[in-house]
Amino acid sequence: MKFFADTADTDEIRDLAATGLLDGVTTNPSLVARTGKDFRDVLDAICALVKGPVSAEVTATDAGGMLDQGRGLAEVAGNVVVKVPLTWDGLKACKALSGEGVGVNVTLCFAPVQALLAAKAGAMFVSPFVGRLDDIGHEGMRLIDDIRTVYDHYPDFATEILVASVRHPGHVAEAARIGADACTCPPAVIRKLADHPLTDKGLATFLDDWRKTGRDIRGALTPA
Repeated sequence: MKFFADTADTDEIRDLAATGLLDGVTTNPSLVARTGKDFRDVLDAICALVKGPVSAEVTATDAGGMLDQGRGLAEVAGNVVVKVPLTWDGLKACKALSGEGVGVNVTLCFAPVQALLAAKAGAMFVSPFVGRLDDIGHEGMRLIDDIRTVYDHYPDFATEILVASVRHPGHVAEAARIGADACTCPPAVIRKLADHPLTDKGLATFLDDWRKTGRDIRGALTPA
C-alpha cells in the first residue's frame, strides 16, 4: 500500500521523504493556507521533494472553472494530480482532464456508487473520507471494503482507492487488510505507525544489557 502525506508543510514532507517510505502528497486549500506562504511556491517545493503524485485541489465549483484551474495546476509539474470534488461538475471535469492525460483525484467520496462514478469518469484516484463518516456514527472503513468489492468486479477500472480523512493507525491497518491502494495521512499518524510499547520496551532492555558491558560497538568491532 502506498503512503501519502496529507500536508502542505514542506519541512514535514522533507523529513518523511528521507525515510524512503513516502509515495506522494495530498494537499487542499486549507492545508496550503495554514502555511501562510504563496500557493505556487508551496506547490513547486512539494513537487520537487517527492517523485510521486502530488494532489493539488481546485477551488472552482463549475466544470469550466475546474478545467481551467486544473490545466493550470497540471502545468506546474509533471507529478501534479488535480483534485476535484465528487459532484456532477467535478465528474465532468474529471472526464475532460483525464482525457487530456491529466491525473485526477476525485475527493469527498462517501458512498460506493460515488466511487463507481469516479472510476467511470477516468479518475486516477478516488478519495473516500473515512474519518468524517466515523464522526457521524457510520463505519468509515466499511466504505473502503465496499468500494474494493465493487472495483474488483470490474478489472478494467484503473482508479486507485486512496483512503483519506485518516485519524489513527487503526485506519491504516484496516485499509491495508481490505486492500486499499493508498492511504493519505497527517504526518503525525504516519510516524505513529512505527510505535509499539513492546518495541520500546525491548529496545530499552537491549540497551541496558549492552550498557552493563561497559563497551561501545565501535570498540567491540576492533580486533584485539
